[in-house]
Amino acid sequence: MSIKKKASAHWEGDLKTGIGSISTETGVLRDAPYGFKARFEGGKGTNPEELIGAAHAGCFSMALSLILGEAGLKADSIDTQAEVTLDQVDGGFAITAVHLILKAKIPGANQQQFDALSNQAKQGCPVSKVLNAKISLDATLVG
Repeated sequence: MSIKKKASAHWEGDLKTGIGSISTETGVLRDAPYGFKARFEGGKGTNPEELIGAAHAGCFSMALSLILGEAGLKADSIDTQAEVTLDQVDGGFAITAVHLILKAKIPGANQQQFDALSNQAKQGCPVSKVLNAKISLDATLVG
């Protein structure tokens, strides 16, 4: 089985003063603005790193939900934040790391089991597999 999802980007102008827009097939993002200022200077709009972070946090949370279910557990809540690091390397830029911060409330889970299952989700999440970056995880089991 193969699933294909589509997204698109449009860009006009040069790197620093140009402006672009990003859209997704589902329409959740439709002509969402992005540009140099949003990426490097904290300006309005989105940026690729932010979108990768959202995709990674969402994918990891779903993977953890699956793995918990396989272990006979069900989360009351899974909250994941992804911090994506963009570093200047070799005269260009690269995403060098993603740090996942997880807070989950899982009735019946103990710390050892939670640590093992959350690390399994980190390794097995499809977005983790595609990223060529160091991926770290801080996981907190909420009582």
